[in-house]
Amino acid sequence: MITKSIPSLLTVGNLFLGVIAIILVFNEKPDTAAMMVLIAMLLDGVDGRVARALNAQSEFGKELDSLADVISFGVAPAFIMYVVAFQELNPAFAWIVTALFPICGALRLARFNVIASAPGYFIGLPIPAAGGVLATLALFKDDIYVSVLLASTLLLSILMVSTIKYPNFKKVGIPKSAVWVVPLVIIAAIVLGLVFKNELSKILFVPLLLYALYGLKKNVDRRLKKRSRKRGKASDQPEDPVQSETTA
Repeated sequence: MITKSIPSLLTVGNLFLGVIAIILVFNEKPDTAAMMVLIAMLLDGVDGRVARALNAQSEFGKELDSLADVISFGVAPAFIMYVVAFQELNPAFAWIVTALFPICGALRLARFNVIASAPGYFIGLPIPAAGGVLATLALFKDDIYVSVLLASTLLLSILMVSTIKYPNFKKVGIPKSAVWVVPLVIIAAIVLGLVFKNELSKILFVPLLLYALYGLKKNVDRRLKKRSRKRGKASDQPEDPVQSETTA
């Protein structure tokens, strides 16, 4: 019974860190808050794998995971960005942009729960990645214009509800014999995160941003290929004989 509860405990840990991140940012500790979001990402990444390794998957765990993700990767990053960068803006506009991010995240999760994704891909930017980018992006507030932060928040929101395909690494599982390593990895991540919270958060921002931009680039490449194919088909069509005679 205890073994079957381990994945849900990891998900609850994810939710707990999301709530702590919100508390921390309102206590003027945005760097620590961002690190809590990143550690929550680690818990979110291992809970499903541990569930599969222990054969403890359930609908309850799936729903709990979605609810936790809305808080940890939707509400918490949005509040981090709001407190750090948006409080000086027009209140109504700042509130709308801040609220839009978790709303799009919730829509993304709802779609994920009811619509099967393409094998090996997510449809839309996963909310943990979007939340990780937003939370760590807020730490660059002194180096980036607020307008850029606003545009980035809106872009991440749109990417979550888009139909852009993103690589899915969930098939990379954890063997049952290696489950015992998970607590050690989590403890090490917490220790490193608290000791090097500012530096490590900014370092992890880079791969998260590249992942978000990867799907965007693939979508642009796909659209350009479609246009070139359409042009190729149009050029291959035979010329209308009536039109050619008229022209001649």
